[in-house]
Amino acid sequence: MNLFQYTDTNKRYYTLDYFYKQKFKSKVFKVSLNAGFTCPNIDGTVGHNGCIYCSKLGSGDFAGSPTDDLVKQFNDVKQILHHKWKDAKYIGYFQARTNTYAPLPVLKEKYETILKLDNVVGLSIATRPDSISDEVLDYLGELNKKTFLTIELGLQTIHEKTAKLINRCHTLECFEKMVYKLKEKKINVVVHIINGLPYETKEMMLETVKYLNKLPIDGIKIHMLHILKDTPLAKLYEKEKFKILTKKEYVDIVCDQLEHLRPNIVIHRITGDPKADDLIEPKWLVKKFGVLNDIDKELARRNTYQGFNLNILNQVKRLMHIHLKHNDIVVDATVGNGNDTLFLAQLVPKGFVFGFDIQKTAINNTTKLLEKNNINNYQLFLENHQNIKEVLKDYIGKISLINFNLGYLPGGDKSITTNYKSTIRAIKNSLDLLNNKGIILITVYPGHEAGLKEKEELEKYLNSLKNYQIKYFKNTNNQKAPFLIMIKK
Repeated sequence: MNLFQYTDTNKRYYTLDYFYKQKFKSKVFKVSLNAGFTCPNIDGTVGHNGCIYCSKLGSGDFAGSPTDDLVKQFNDVKQILHHKWKDAKYIGYFQARTNTYAPLPVLKEKYETILKLDNVVGLSIATRPDSISDEVLDYLGELNKKTFLTIELGLQTIHEKTAKLINRCHTLECFEKMVYKLKEKKINVVVHIINGLPYETKEMMLETVKYLNKLPIDGIKIHMLHILKDTPLAKLYEKEKFKILTKKEYVDIVCDQLEHLRPNIVIHRITGDPKADDLIEPKWLVKKFGVLNDIDKELARRNTYQGFNLNILNQVKRLMHIHLKHNDIVVDATVGNGNDTLFLAQLVPKGFVFGFDIQKTAINNTTKLLEKNNINNYQLFLENHQNIKEVLKDYIGKISLINFNLGYLPGGDKSITTNYKSTIRAIKNSLDLLNNKGIILITVYPGHEAGLKEKEELEKYLNSLKNYQIKYFKNTNNQKAPFLIMIKK
């Protein structure tokens, strides 16, 4: 069974390879091209010398030679790939410098030359958000109706101080406006970011991803800053020796970023890929597959995946999975519609699940769900969970996990909610049921009046609780957002 919905290889993030296979029903390769464009940040239109990390080839180090025409560049790469993947399809990738920065007739000629080639199913065009004129935007909208078009925008960071340092020469406002303009044309938008930019903290890098998560982007490229010879960045590094991320730090940051990204955002790239001969730092970056493997291993170690931190219930399931064995006895103290009850029953196929709820609708819904999934290791009680110890008096000291999902029944009567008085009594009584390694999980919903009161009173009670470990899990600083509490002996 796949751990993540956008994968056929148990990857824990949405890979570009999987996206292409689903869309085109074939192996698809991007063929990097150098169309000989310049950049407004080089020719003086908005700046000089380009972004400080750019090589002389303008981020097109693996594109073809600009002295060769585009068809030759394309066929040179295709010939190599065709030996192994004879039925592959291709996307022409205009990579080097700013690939919408030319008169419209020039752009049309270059783009459409590639689109005429056999088995080309689309174009990917790397550019700047300040370098797409209204005339070009209209053309791109028409082009998008004829082929699969992706526009790649270089953002790198949302932080203006860093943007000035790296000589980006366009504003965050400009970037955001262009994203919405492109999406109005229904064009696929991919954004480039760079981790490890000079003087940025981990939190700043996460803020960039959290910002992008709120925009209607389709994909992201995550790069590690690499310092190349003969660049302004190399001179800055020689002078100031700013901190370079270690591989371990980079992997940790990328995994955090993935956990915050929407699951439907395609991950086009997840590390840098510099030429070893030109690289000054970090040296570990040349072992690309080692970095990719370490990211996979860290996500597996955490038992997390892309989008994990967008829903606190993912954390609940992770902790259930970590703490439970197949023969454990567990309790769902608020069965609701039965989703948690089902998950618990599947985790303890040789054990048993007891479920409580005061609403007959909840008991009925849960019963139907469990029967539909052929679950038989359970017993449900139409009973207030404050009576849990009395009902399960034969299981004192035998329960491995007790789950509370507070609030009201989803899809039910919102006026019927858990009450802090009965919740606290239930937790007190639950403590006696736990075995030596048992835990209590409590998901709190302070976004409504009763839930806020329940949160406040519950925290007062937990502050007075002695001889137990209490841990809070929060995905956001929003005080009204759901959060999780774990109580452990």
